[in-house]
Amino acid sequence: MMKNQASCLCGKISIVVDEFLPVIGHCHCTMCRKFHGAAFSTFVEVEVNKIHFLSGEDYISCYQAENETVRKFCRCCGSSLLFESNYNRQANTLEIALAAFDTHVPVSPDAHIYVESKVEWLTINDDLAHYLAYRE
Repeated sequence: MMKNQASCLCGKISIVVDEFLPVIGHCHCTMCRKFHGAAFSTFVEVEVNKIHFLSGEDYISCYQAENETVRKFCRCCGSSLLFESNYNRQANTLEIALAAFDTHVPVSPDAHIYVESKVEWLTINDDLAHYLAYRE
């Protein structure tokens, strides 16, 4: 297995990331919660040219929301893998689900974003920055 390798649940899609950007957030927005089936999702940002498909790129399916965000997932097993917003398109970056990595990655989340949409049954007990919406 390669360093910084991620994959979907069924293993058809395999991705490797050369380098991470220091933007790693727990997103509490309604769309992320519903898409991941969890209280929040955690994404790490990478430059587009630093992410490479080892296999299965043709298994990627996309969902584009009304706000023009695009969520990319495995069409076979449904694993959430990539996220792209207008900001990402302008910055030439993508966000990859941190939980999809098969190897230890040298990053740590630095913030909770869209806390205004947080589920009421979750108490945040860490010292990370909190933003009501996106990072200010």
